[in-house]
Amino acid sequence: MTKEIKKVVLAYSGGLDTSIILKWLRDTYNCEVVTFTADLGQGEELEPARKKAEMFGVKEIYIEDLREEFVRDYVFPMFRANALYEGVYLLGTSIARPLIAKRQIEIARSVGADAVCHGATGKGNDQVRFELGYYALNPDIKVIAPWREWDLNSRTKLIDYAEKNQIPVAKDKRGEAPFSVDANLLHTSSEGKLLEDPWEESPEYVYNRIVAPEDAPDKPTYIEIEFEKGDAVAIDGEKMSPATILTKLNELGGANGIGRLDLLENRFVGMKSRGIYETPGGTILLTAHRGIESITLDGGAMHLKDELMPKYAELIYNGFWFSPEREMLQALIDKSQEHVTGTVRLKLYKGGVHLVGRKSPESLYSMEHVTFEEDQVYDQRDAAGFIKLNALRLRLLNQRGKTKINPSYE
Repeated sequence: MTKEIKKVVLAYSGGLDTSIILKWLRDTYNCEVVTFTADLGQGEELEPARKKAEMFGVKEIYIEDLREEFVRDYVFPMFRANALYEGVYLLGTSIARPLIAKRQIEIARSVGADAVCHGATGKGNDQVRFELGYYALNPDIKVIAPWREWDLNSRTKLIDYAEKNQIPVAKDKRGEAPFSVDANLLHTSSEGKLLEDPWEESPEYVYNRIVAPEDAPDKPTYIEIEFEKGDAVAIDGEKMSPATILTKLNELGGANGIGRLDLLENRFVGMKSRGIYETPGGTILLTAHRGIESITLDGGAMHLKDELMPKYAELIYNGFWFSPEREMLQALIDKSQEHVTGTVRLKLYKGGVHLVGRKSPESLYSMEHVTFEEDQVYDQRDAAGFIKLNALRLRLLNQRGKTKINPSYE
């Protein structure tokens, strides 16, 4: 990697790792550093990040509120697909990376930077996600990945480096260096320390967004979510913006113990890792969206979507948001949502999301056809021919070996 870097845009959270990276970039590359901090709804005050950057002498500091863009252009399109990685993970970290990468490239272009930098480790998925995004949007950009270059390859070494360079080290409630935590409006993920042992139950103090289901209210909470063309637009009749809807669902889910996940996943780089995920609003939204699809989406279209979903989810997990195949799948998914409009009613209770009602002006549900009472629209005798035609190949298979189907062939 050449060290001829003049100006670099750093994805900067203000935490320990990226504060160390800021100092390390200057020492290693002797370059100007521009910091970019994205407000994706992580629930933290971002002004300390500005003050830290100023303390390090950074002249160009970008702190941007991207919550609405994040939910509208990334989270909602993903939820139209009902995307789940390995059947359970709602992709909270994965879906945030392409937006951060896009803004870094845009800022780099506007300030004349020749490089971008991220704080993802060389063992994880995020390095892939960031860099695939960078190169898709600017094939000639230079990328600096400190974790693949420096010798600060442990938490202990990082803390020693920070202390030697007078970089503040945060402490958790037990006076220790904190868990590795990533948060945004869709989810919170926690990794490291005790969580690295997959046999050990996660301590309760790891969860910071969702109450324990057993401590949730003893009385269920009923809510109604309204959809238009596959996207949630209102809760209990009140129209809201995308980010406001997800914020409200997070509050409801968190209070009712909804959305905890202990996951041992297969990383793109080949290893397995264990994480604790909290996705309260997303868990509610997934159930709600599938509920409104059940009454508005044609069966063939629904089943095709379900077949394609694992591929779509894997593309997002692996960092291919800007790939042509993801965009092709998105076009198909968005086409399927043209009539996914209506309202679902949900019961939230002690960690569970239960669909209890759905209605739609675009409904395909016909009570006349499914009733057990007498009807005038369906002739049950038609089913006999339908079954016989579908059984034909099975009957022929059974006859082979018992009698010759084509006796002239010897």
